[in-house]
Amino acid sequence: MELVFSKWVFLFSLCCWLIFSVAVAVEGVHGGSKVRGVNLGGWLVIEGWIKPSLFDGIPNGDMLDGTQVQFKSVTLQKYVSAENGGGMDISVDRDDASSWETFTLWRVSELEFQFRTTQGQFLTCYGNGCSVSATANSASSTETFQIERNNNCKVHIKIKSGTYLQATMDNQLTADYPGTPGWDDNAATFEMTIVANNLHGDYQLANGYGHNKAKQVLEKHRNTFLNVGDFEFLYRHGINTVRIPVGWWIAYDPDPPAPFIGGTLEALDNAFSWAEDYSIKCIIDLHAAPGSQNGMEHSASRDGTTGWPTSSGYISQTLHVIDFLASRYAKHPAFLGIELLNEPSAAEVPLDTLVSYYKQGYEVVRKYSPSAYVIICQRIGSADPLELYQADIGSHNLVVDLHYYNLFDTFFVNLSAIDNIQFIYKSREAQLQALNGANGPLVFIGEWVNEWNVTSGSQSEYQDFGRAQLEVYNAASFGWAYWTLKNDRKHWDFEWNIRNNYLRLSSSEKKVFNSLRWLLLASICFYQCQILELVENWI
Repeated sequence: MELVFSKWVFLFSLCCWLIFSVAVAVEGVHGGSKVRGVNLGGWLVIEGWIKPSLFDGIPNGDMLDGTQVQFKSVTLQKYVSAENGGGMDISVDRDDASSWETFTLWRVSELEFQFRTTQGQFLTCYGNGCSVSATANSASSTETFQIERNNNCKVHIKIKSGTYLQATMDNQLTADYPGTPGWDDNAATFEMTIVANNLHGDYQLANGYGHNKAKQVLEKHRNTFLNVGDFEFLYRHGINTVRIPVGWWIAYDPDPPAPFIGGTLEALDNAFSWAEDYSIKCIIDLHAAPGSQNGMEHSASRDGTTGWPTSSGYISQTLHVIDFLASRYAKHPAFLGIELLNEPSAAEVPLDTLVSYYKQGYEVVRKYSPSAYVIICQRIGSADPLELYQADIGSHNLVVDLHYYNLFDTFFVNLSAIDNIQFIYKSREAQLQALNGANGPLVFIGEWVNEWNVTSGSQSEYQDFGRAQLEVYNAASFGWAYWTLKNDRKHWDFEWNIRNNYLRLSSSEKKVFNSLRWLLLASICFYQCQILELVENWI
């Protein structure tokens, strides 16, 4: 009889373990064992491609910070060039244009700009009669030029005093053109080519509009892009977590350093309140660090450069931001964790610098919470996430964030629908299994999307692609978060995907939970048979 009782105790314990493992594998998450999340991208950190209309009202909107331009003299038919990429006088002597002939704009006002070379120096001119050089390491009034444009690509460039630059016959660029030039072929007229205008982030928006207008635009956007109804929608569709990108300037709200606009902290407070109302957890994701950790618009880079790892001041400032966020939200019922940094660049951020920061950030969060999840993002580019598993960053509730896109790499360009799906099952699944099996942090697919390079994909193909991703990413030990809730590009828009039946969460989720349920039932039946047999033998 003692043996029978112990079997029943074991059976009860097994059932409890199975149920517990399904329900609370991630501490505090409602409605499932793991994070089933959606990113709130494009809201508190601006990404112009998510909502391009935010930039429509900027005058000279094709000449934002970070825009790359080239100038060609209409009289010499030669390009303006910074020899060796900067550090020398400017010449006007190149037949063709490449990097030395390409300048990156720093916007001062609608008509005033500073020009940065590929080596980082600024074009400078001390006054009337000077020869322009690329020798300034920082920019002020003598590095500021005004651009006049006509209806086509022709421009005039003048210095602060009002004197126009001209291309001389000996191939120099000098500030001594006499009088006011017309738009005919003269030495002060240049053809301007915009080579790239790819950055449309917080810096470009705020500096492009100017403070007052930018404040109006962003207040309207923050108040209308998301609301409590979106959290109700997420709750109804089984989403239990939101990952909320924020910029470093949130710690200085309501008056952050120029050109950034205050108001993101109040919006984040609102998100926490809405999330609490619907039992949704919040992950705060530091998407933009001081100086930019990857040179992209979503890290608020001014000109495409990555300054964050080059300055201990930037890193200290970032730790202050983490301290601010952890101290403010650690005790909030909706708080789940903090992501210390989004998508640091593998090419620009050394591993030892990143690991040192992650270790310090982990300790900062632990000052305010012994159990909050501390999330560390893998470096984007050529970096193996295993490097973070070997770094001994923290001992408890540490999570590694991977971003899975079948995009942004030439490998995916020509893949068919079937090829993309097979890649999910063969490559992504194998990596997840390896990381889940590693003795270290939990695994989080913090960004993924139901989009690819397949042209004219059918609805059923999109459904198959989404199903494959959900089946595989459901195995991630921490969970996943879709990028993003709202987007002008419909296949990136989570709400659109759900409403139009391109992404079906229920079928994939049922498959996972059904498997666990059958495992539980099978175990119960097995031990019931064993116990009955023992009872019969005892009788």
